Amino acid sequence: MNTAGELKHVWLRRQLQELVSSTLRPGDALLGERQLEEQFRVSRITVRRAISDLVQDGALVRIKGKGTFVSHGLVRSTLHLASFNEDMRQAGFVPSTRVINVSTAVPPAAAAEHLGLTPEQPAYQVRRLRLANGAPVSVDESWLPPDLLPDLLSSDLTGSLYRALGAAGHPVEQAEQTVEAAAASVETAALLDIAPGAPVLLFKRRSFTGTEEPGTPIEYAISTYRSDRYQVSMRLALG
Repeated sequence: MNTAGELKHVWLRRQLQELVSSTLRPGDALLGERQLEEQFRVSRITVRRAISDLVQDGALVRIKGKGTFVSHGLVRSTLHLASFNEDMRQAGFVPSTRVINVSTAVPPAAAAEHLGLTPEQPAYQVRRLRLANGAPVSVDESWLPPDLLPDLLSSDLTGSLYRALGAAGHPVEQAEQTVEAAAASVETAALLDIAPGAPVLLFKRRSFTGTEEPGTPIEYAISTYRSDRYQVSMRLALG
């Protein structure tokens, strides 16, 4: 792009940043590309480039088939063992939870293996939508052993599950976790308010109670996070 075009792009990006920070609220829709083109008297290419920059920065989010909206903010989490509520509060967000389903069901093979169950033995399934400042961030599915947690189904699960486990005498002390990229299923996309197939972060966690190795398996969790609202950071040292 020539110098004049580059200056227009930088200028428009600043104008949109000001609009997002001072006029619009999280969740508000941005004007359409044609309206922005006419209002600021710039080319469509300049509009699209400025919007793409703000999407990359996390200030805006594109939702397929709906438009471009002001982001609710990007949660940045350092890898550590903590409940969702603790994680959100440390990041400066207000956490909340909507319980989707609490039932007894036959778990997937990986969960049954971790919990030491036979292939057809049931476990507790807890599915919840987790929100930060009222915006959906993740869908969490936890599988737990009924014999260790007989009163779990009657517990208040809109708060911290880890706190409930601790109150039952089985605090989570250790965990093994993997993170991978995935595409949102139709059901998960609807809960997270994203398009089906949109990129998400898939966390799989095997949790243990007890401080001695290897500990007693207490939870197998699958968490699906919106990749545009959640970022994982870590500190590395050579050694």
